[in-house]
Amino acid sequence: MSSSNYSREITLLPADNQRLSNLCGQFDAHIRQIEQRLKVEIANRGNHFRVSGYDEAVNAACAVIEKLFEISEHEEINPEQVHLALQDSSIDQILQVSAEAPQEAVFIKTKRGVIKGRGPNQQDYLHKILTHDINFGVGPAGTGKTYLAVACAVEALQREKVRRIVLVRPAVEAGEKLGFLPGDMAQKVDPYLRPLYDALYEMLGFDRVEKLIERNVIEVAPLAFMRGRTLNDSFIILDEAQNTTTEQIKMFLTRVGFGSTAVVTGDITQIDLPDERKSGLIQVLKVLKDVEGVSFTFFGVRDVVRHPLVQRIVSAYEQYEQRQGQ
Repeated sequence: MSSSNYSREITLLPADNQRLSNLCGQFDAHIRQIEQRLKVEIANRGNHFRVSGYDEAVNAACAVIEKLFEISEHEEINPEQVHLALQDSSIDQILQVSAEAPQEAVFIKTKRGVIKGRGPNQQDYLHKILTHDINFGVGPAGTGKTYLAVACAVEALQREKVRRIVLVRPAVEAGEKLGFLPGDMAQKVDPYLRPLYDALYEMLGFDRVEKLIERNVIEVAPLAFMRGRTLNDSFIILDEAQNTTTEQIKMFLTRVGFGSTAVVTGDITQIDLPDERKSGLIQVLKVLKDVEGVSFTFFGVRDVVRHPLVQRIVSAYEQYEQRQGQ
């Protein structure tokens, strides 16, 4: 049986600082990449490394570190080489064992306090975000899809697992026309991103968020601005994904780079696209349902954590739509 309390120490010889720097990468980026992919914790002092986590993952991480250190003598290590070394470590089977292990309660620590999932579905959602690179959270308003994703992003940034947070939304009008709103494009789409700002302000404080946005550590952007980019070492959240087209969501998912985690949230009962356009979220749930490494969490009325009346409103709409469909 796999154990999550397993630790192992290795010493890399010779103790060559230049090779160790090459192995670890700038700001320990390569070590963070191994940690994130294998869900382990790695601490090192010089050429002494201590790896903790599930035993299979720990052993695989040690093997990857030793292999990369061997390569470091002759080559410059880059994220692609780290990725290939991880693939050679039978990572899919290791992650499957970790996923099947008994789940412990997940607590997200932010500077404003501890955030935890309310109920088993939210807990499962948090666990999946921490153990998968691409995640989908689908369900009605008030179920915590976006809020919990932002909490995971903030914690990943504070623990230096990622270098930045990228928050994305499709700028689709919900009855209003963008062209009639005052201001430039950034000011026009700002109201659509307000829920993401609100969650960040609550967890980090207004001043801290504004400073991180100025430094581009937190980037808030409309989906259209993602084309042509590759996002490495980032925590990326696509909110309101029900309003993406099939082309847009495919474009977004192929932006995810090395060392990154993506969370896609949406409510397929509140689609604001013109009638002739198909929702990309509905299609992608079918396309990716059997793809290894992608997680799905589906929320229902019972997961609504807002005012009790919101839960009853969501339930009433579901019943009405079922009657209309008969």
